[in-house]
Amino acid sequence: MSSLINTQVQPFKTEAYVNRNGKGEFITVTEESLKGKWSVVIFMPAAFTFNCPTEIEDAANNYAEFQKAGAEVYIVTTDTHFSHKVWHETSDAVGKAQFPLVGDPTHQLTNAFGVHIPEEGLALRGTFVINPDGVIKTMEVHSNEIARDVSETLRKLKAAQFTAAHPGQVCPAKWKEGSATITPSLDLVGKI
Repeated sequence: MSSLINTQVQPFKTEAYVNRNGKGEFITVTEESLKGKWSVVIFMPAAFTFNCPTEIEDAANNYAEFQKAGAEVYIVTTDTHFSHKVWHETSDAVGKAQFPLVGDPTHQLTNAFGVHIPEEGLALRGTFVINPDGVIKTMEVHSNEIARDVSETLRKLKAAQFTAAHPGQVCPAKWKEGSATITPSLDLVGKI
């Protein structure tokens, strides 16, 4: 399997449900929607499952931090945008979401991002940070029984933003915003 890192998001078009400040609507989401700002695309297997609402609630509780960082969050499942509307209305955890809940019933996105489970018609848990040019900068994919911690996604977003703004700098392990970075050089080889 080849990596999607530093590749352009493939063209796509799908529908999403978004409810901001109590006003719900259906919107169209395409690869162009991801351009001009940082984006975080979070794949989940399906609506109305067990640990997916806990992840959406975690993302909702951290949404202000993503917005402060100039990023939009997109939650994607293989359901329709209609299902997402009902999910938003019936789950207290999902009801906190003010970001798009993207439907992928044709599996165009799950296939393009390499997270599709053909035998189940569902998605693996995949998380992708995409820069304003539509280029994938981070990816994490794992088994569906393991829910994620959105604070780690936020940390990776900020690291990707920092290195984009500071070419020639790298972020060491456990780097957090405001921490020291490293300028790679021949003098550092074998000394860290």
